Amino acid sequence: MLVTGGFIAGVLSWQGFNTAMEATNKEEFCISCHTMHDNLLPELQKTVHWNNRSGVRARCPDCHVPHNFTDKVARKMQASREVWGHLVGTIGTREKFKEHRLVLAQREWARFSANGSKECRACHDYKDMDFDKMRPSSQVAMRSAAARDQSCVDCHKGVAHQLPEMKGARNPAFDTLVSNASGQSVSAGNEYYLVVPQDLFADEALTQRIGSVEVATQVKVLETKGDAQRIELALWRKNKGYGRVWYSNFGLNITSAILDKEMARDAGLVNVLASQEDPMTGLEWQQVKASAWMRKGSLIDSVEPIWTIARASYNTSCSVCHRQPDEAHFDTNTWPGLFAGMVGFTSIDQDTARVVLKYLQSHSSDFSTSQHGAGSPEGALQTARP
Repeated sequence: MLVTGGFIAGVLSWQGFNTAMEATNKEEFCISCHTMHDNLLPELQKTVHWNNRSGVRARCPDCHVPHNFTDKVARKMQASREVWGHLVGTIGTREKFKEHRLVLAQREWARFSANGSKECRACHDYKDMDFDKMRPSSQVAMRSAAARDQSCVDCHKGVAHQLPEMKGARNPAFDTLVSNASGQSVSAGNEYYLVVPQDLFADEALTQRIGSVEVATQVKVLETKGDAQRIELALWRKNKGYGRVWYSNFGLNITSAILDKEMARDAGLVNVLASQEDPMTGLEWQQVKASAWMRKGSLIDSVEPIWTIARASYNTSCSVCHRQPDEAHFDTNTWPGLFAGMVGFTSIDQDTARVVLKYLQSHSSDFSTSQHGAGSPEGALQTARP
């Protein structure tokens, strides 16, 4: 009787567990709380995964509940922290949900990357795809992905829900640079490079903001007083409008500083050293110099550590969909438009994107000794400009 009773109890326990498991795998359960119903369901309803010509719809568990039993149980255990977050109100409002959305998305992206997007490929399998029916541009990317057996989420983030705001993300690689900059010995008269963008001020007290200076910009340190440093900028600008945007090189749109419009034409601040017409555009460019104050602790003595981070980010983030172009394949002024079309398909945060673009421009064909060579901007001759 004891064995029989134990067996029956085991069967009933298993049946109860399985019933509860199946109940929590239904879409009705997923959207029963207002957090999911109000935030994620409306987004899904606007996509092809909800409504399409074939009438095949993906439901919440199809994508977010592993089909394998062991993985499913593990995911249920992980989901307990999300349930707790809902119960205590961590993501209870639209504002709170948006605040935590990046972290939630990154967890799912990591899970999909780790299992090769197994849930996606329950419906979308490379071996069943007819590549010839795809658009030519898609064929190249998909054939390459199939050859590498690539995880779907590498390229297709945001296909069912809105992408989170990436400005809250931060590249941890910059933490090392910031730490190095805080310990950098800085001497007046020497030149250094910005590891992060900084505001520029007219006064030592850092109260009168006059503009900003970009990452990887070269500056000369004039003096240091307390928490402030006075620096000198020697750059180029186009002589049109207020001339607010300052560039690192003549004729090349590599943004290095941006002044407030009232200050950009202030002769007491800006010293025009020379003027030169750009034969490519007919615009007059001015070589300009100015000094300003900024908060100390963001300078290093070599630009190479910055380029190392930018190069790694470019090689890893911009090659998941296709092979990225060589840096010197395009000229400096072509890169911004091309990169703008690429970066939207990556998870690069805004600050890293700015560094990568500046890296690409600074290693473009304008700084190469051959048309598509791998030249370095330091000491290289500009082949496309006088």
